[in-house]
Order: sequence, then structure tokens, then C-alpha cells
Amino acid sequence: MTAMVKAVCKKKEIELVTLKTTGKNDVEKIKAVLVDKKLDRVIVAGGDGTIKTVAAALKGTDIPLAILPLGSANGMVANLNFPITQEEQLELAFTGTFQTIDLLKLNGELCLHIADMGINAELVKNYEEGTLRGKLGYALKTIPTLWNSTYPFTFEITANGVTKDREGVLLAFANARSYGTGATINPEGKLDDGKMEIIVFKSLDIIEIFRTLGDTYDFDTEVVEILSTDKAVVKCKSPVPFQIDGEYIGETTEVTASIFKEKLILVVPESFSL
Repeated sequence: MTAMVKAVCKKKEIELVTLKTTGKNDVEKIKAVLVDKKLDRVIVAGGDGTIKTVAAALKGTDIPLAILPLGSANGMVANLNFPITQEEQLELAFTGTFQTIDLLKLNGELCLHIADMGINAELVKNYEEGTLRGKLGYALKTIPTLWNSTYPFTFEITANGVTKDREGVLLAFANARSYGTGATINPEGKLDDGKMEIIVFKSLDIIEIFRTLGDTYDFDTEVVEILSTDKAVVKCKSPVPFQIDGEYIGETTEVTASIFKEKLILVVPESFSL
């Protein structure tokens, strides 16, 4: 992919600065480049983890971020109406239109699209420990995860001045509408509305799970509860698995959620609409 980007830059007579992430001090390294060079845009080639790293460096700046998706699920890209082929994605990276989006802050960590506590976070953990990647890798880990999980979990949710107790298999903090797997759990969500949605799946209802994969999202409110807010605190009586943007964080008993004051500018297709 780097060679393809270099070829386009050469053809368009664009000066290119490259940086490869290593997993060590990447945000600081990217920020150093931003200070040293006057950049018109940044192109990131990678999965959700790499995209989140670059987003952390760019938030609050006026430099747009273009994405070349290379990960296993690419949750953020799944919400942006991206083209399918690499050639089209490469063209978009150098053209496209700009969209400013919110960024969630969960226990101090940046979240681009969706984080959750519960059974899906367990699935993410098991997937990371496996060897098969992509949607098939997730699918093969589903049954063992369901079999071994200790659900339901208890959640104490404080938001909008109200505290409520809920029991469920999953509690999500959603900025975007869907997971990278295509499951839509936040049908009314918008990336730029200054809000997040807290979604509680109260049980493993097969019908409601299949609804997330279809075109209609009229969830049964007895099974799925959605709360819109700009900040919240969720507490659990015992440690619950927690993941952010497809990366397993670990078990936790509390998540403090808010929205960063700084925004992020994304390069998106002209056909994309919030």
C-alpha cells in the first residue's frame, strides 16, 4: 500500500512524509512530525488500532485524516460508506470531502466508533487470542464465548442526572451506528451531534440480534434500551470485560464516559451523509 501511495504522490507531484508505527510512543512521534512539517492531510493505512493512534495525534487540529483500511474488521470505515476496492479507496484518500466528528473519552482513552462491556468484549478478547482473522475468525469464536461467559452482568448507569440499575449481556458506548462486522446497534447515532448513545442488550435475544444485521432497526424496548447523553458513569458489582474500537482493554468495574472537546476531521466520500 505504501508503494501505491508513493506512486500517486509522484504522479500528482505531492511531497510525501512517511512514518511507520511501532506501538511505542507513536502519538508523540506523529505529533513531532506535525510540528516539523506543514501537512495538508494525513493518510493512515491500517486497522482500527492504528487509525485510533493517528486520530489521537490529530484531534483538535485542522489537518484532515484519510483512511486506507487494512484491518480485520475496520469498524470506523464501516460507518463511512467507503468504496470497496483499494483503487477507489486510494483515490478517495487524495480527494473526498471533509467531515468533522466527535470523539468519545472512556476512562481517559479515545474511542472513535463503539466500545462495550460484556459479552462482545469477551468475544474480542477470544478473537485476539486466536489465529484466524476477519469475520470468520469472529464467527468461530462466538459459540465458545457464549458457552463460557458469566453473563448476565449488572450495570449501574448514571446519566442525565438519573441513576438506574440494569442487567444485561452487553452495554455499549456508541459514537457511530455499527460494528465493523456490519451489526447496527445504534441506528439513530450521529458522529457529529455532541452525543453518545448507551445501549443495553438485556438478554441474548436471537431475533433482536438478527435485527442488527438487517435493514430495520425497530428494537424491542423490553430487550434493547438506548439512552442518549453527553456524559455518563457506569459501575459494575464485579469486573466486566471491556473493549474499545475492537481492542480488548481488560476487565473493569467502572467506566467514566464523556466527549472530547477536540474534534477530528475525516476525509469521507461525497456520498457519505450523517
